[in-house]
Amino acid sequence: MTNQAENSLNTSNLKQVSKTFRLVGWVSFWVQAVLAIISGVIFAFAGVALSMGRQAAGDSASNPATGGGVVFALVSLGILFYGIYQSFDYVRMGRRIREENPNLRPKKSDTIKLLWRSLTIRGVGLLMAVVAAEAIAGVLLGKSFMAVGAIFSPGSQLQLIQPLDIFLVLANTHLITAHFVGVSSTLWLLKQIDP
Repeated sequence: MTNQAENSLNTSNLKQVSKTFRLVGWVSFWVQAVLAIISGVIFAFAGVALSMGRQAAGDSASNPATGGGVVFALVSLGILFYGIYQSFDYVRMGRRIREENPNLRPKKSDTIKLLWRSLTIRGVGLLMAVVAAEAIAGVLLGKSFMAVGAIFSPGSQLQLIQPLDIFLVLANTHLITAHFVGVSSTLWLLKQIDP
């Protein structure tokens, strides 16, 4: 009986914990969903624009969209979609925490395990987005060094920094922000449950 009491959430603040889980879950869900959709649209647009630009120019110059940076960014985007699901799971967990029947309530240890697993997954997504940012910024730095020669070379427009390049930086920045929101919300919930 004492083991069950230790594993269950403190009944004095069940309503507050439930409310916090639901509120943080919804805010995290919507912020991440909006940022993920914007990033996904930008990456899709960049892929289409790049393929059309290559066909027209016949040039295969270095572009952030062709490097490994976008691969890491797309992996990060996939992880972000799982993180969005985790945020919705927080809402469901909040509903289960306020359950009248103590046998249907999640154990404190199970809730903490869910949060740590979510934090680990979100941390990997954040790492992938940071690696993507480094790779994209590296390609842009190389393009900026080559810009002087590209200005005087006809047909080498892809060697110049283009608006599409900055668009990719923006998309990846949205990914980093979304993962940061997910990590922050998970840490906040861990602090509320296990002060």
